[in-house]
Amino acid sequence: MKTLILDGSQAGDNVGSYSAATLQSAIVARGRSSEVVVLRDKKIGNCMGDFFCWLKSPGKCHVADDHQEISKKYLESDLVIFLTPITFGGYSPTLKKMVDHQIQNTLPFFTTIDGEIHHQKRYDNYPNVLMIGWLNEPDKQTESIFRNLVWRNSINFYAKTHVCGILYRNQSEGVMKVQLNGYLDKIERYESDAEATLPRITCSSTSATPVCRALLLVGSPRKEKSSSSSLGSYLFEQLQQHGVETETIYLYHAINTAGRMDALRDAVDRADLVVLAFPLYVDTLPAPVISVFETLVAHRKGKKMLTRFAAIVNCGFPEASQNDNAIAFCAEFAQSAGFEWMGGLSLGAGEGMVRAQPLQQLGGQGRPLRQALERAAEELADGQPVSDEARELLAKPLMPVWMYKLGGTISWKMRARKFGMLKLLRARPYQQATPG
Repeated sequence: MKTLILDGSQAGDNVGSYSAATLQSAIVARGRSSEVVVLRDKKIGNCMGDFFCWLKSPGKCHVADDHQEISKKYLESDLVIFLTPITFGGYSPTLKKMVDHQIQNTLPFFTTIDGEIHHQKRYDNYPNVLMIGWLNEPDKQTESIFRNLVWRNSINFYAKTHVCGILYRNQSEGVMKVQLNGYLDKIERYESDAEATLPRITCSSTSATPVCRALLLVGSPRKEKSSSSSLGSYLFEQLQQHGVETETIYLYHAINTAGRMDALRDAVDRADLVVLAFPLYVDTLPAPVISVFETLVAHRKGKKMLTRFAAIVNCGFPEASQNDNAIAFCAEFAQSAGFEWMGGLSLGAGEGMVRAQPLQQLGGQGRPLRQALERAAEELADGQPVSDEARELLAKPLMPVWMYKLGGTISWKMRARKFGMLKLLRARPYQQATPG
């Protein structure tokens, strides 16, 4: 039995280093092989959402960095253990950067799992998954978000068995050791955790003063040419009609430049309302957006400013409900950063329906989207949280699931044909070793 341990902690994080060493020692004592990969020491680029791992080089990201070798080891393993500090109910940016590349291990085509749409398997076998996260102290809401993410990831990772473990920094090493061994025992007994439900997320707005200045943060690597930009831009056009001064920043323009990050933080400080528009990446936010969130929390520590925060998320699956964990993540971030949470808007089939087009160009098909955003803009401009009516209108499916699945199959095959890859769409570049 081969075990791969992916350490997503930062340098100096004693819980990460202790967990990795303790788990490796326990696995060896059980007569099995293991390997620890410290992700912060590896060169792993951000997933750029171009789908070239499906279309140009099926099954493998076209950027040749360390993630390719890690991906090969992942698929050759019987068990993969992920280690991460829990960040707003999710993973650290270091770990999430690697997780974002998991999309290459599935096919672009759709299948149905327990009544929900997911991508088809690319390989016959996938490793079991043990996700271990840690917090400074117990936090029921944050832990629920984390457990839900692990459960959702286990579906898309096609893990037959998955276990979620949570540690606390104030625990003794002895207590941690007992827990870590217990998690190994559980996964070796093939005892998967039950479905984890999200906590009820409520808006935290306490004042209804009108918004004067709003900032749109677009969290898609496609920047201006993204469905996230299309949705966010239409909302902000409506805010302008209500007399709100607006500004837009594309996060992927800012993340690698100190001056632009300074400008982003200043823009956040000037705004009464901040709205993040982003695509769903493996059940939650893209790694660079999580990194920006961490920066903003540190920047706003100790500051008392009336700033509201809302989010718009779109995914490639027809069910908007698949965005629920990401919305909960955003609410958790808002609380950590001292924002008033104004709610989240969620769209399914964003890739297939919007296709990065201005919403005005979608004609009658885009009317429900425009109506939902127009209503949300009116509410937000007045300092009110996004209503259930606006959320439900945006989340309402625009076509039958069978039609979306059929259209997706045709679309992906047509796009693959342009790259001369139609016959190679189901390639398996990271061939698994026979499980032992």
